[in-house]
Amino acid sequence: MRRIATVVAFGALLGLFGGVMTASPALARGPRWTFLNFGTHFTEPAVLCGFTIKGTQLVDKVYLKTLTTTDGSTEVLITGSARIALTNPANGKTITQNVSGPGKIIFNADGSSLDMGKGIGPWALLPADQVRFGLPGLFIWAGSVTATIAPDGITTTSIILHGHMVVDVCAALG
Repeated sequence: MRRIATVVAFGALLGLFGGVMTASPALARGPRWTFLNFGTHFTEPAVLCGFTIKGTQLVDKVYLKTLTTTDGSTEVLITGSARIALTNPANGKTITQNVSGPGKIIFNADGSSLDMGKGIGPWALLPADQVRFGLPGLFIWAGSVTATIAPDGITTTSIILHGHMVVDVCAALG
């Protein structure tokens, strides 16, 4: 199982709220920027909050640029505008939230990554990481967040939140 969260990107956005993502050139944004199409609808697994969450991408104007650094790692820069609606289909509760970021992910050769976000965005944690860090399975944060993800691509080894949690999605939709 690959890591559930990274963005979205924003991350956590880069997978968290993406489901199937496609990228296409974004010449209007500038050279080397790619439009990241998250699609209209997505589903978050019950492992995050104890119930399935259905999502709708209301605004999808997110772009990324991939760079290779001198040490061989890959940096992905993420910017743009994103707004989502999240619904618990079991009870009909819905929240709508800006999750525009921006963010940066550094992928290391060993498979680990350093995920950094500023502004506002989503974050997801698997159950063991929820317990270890005392955070909900899915939340929206504002300020900045920095997390280190292990080479397995799913284990969050550290997370630092400077700012605050805007919405505990699990509690809001539960």
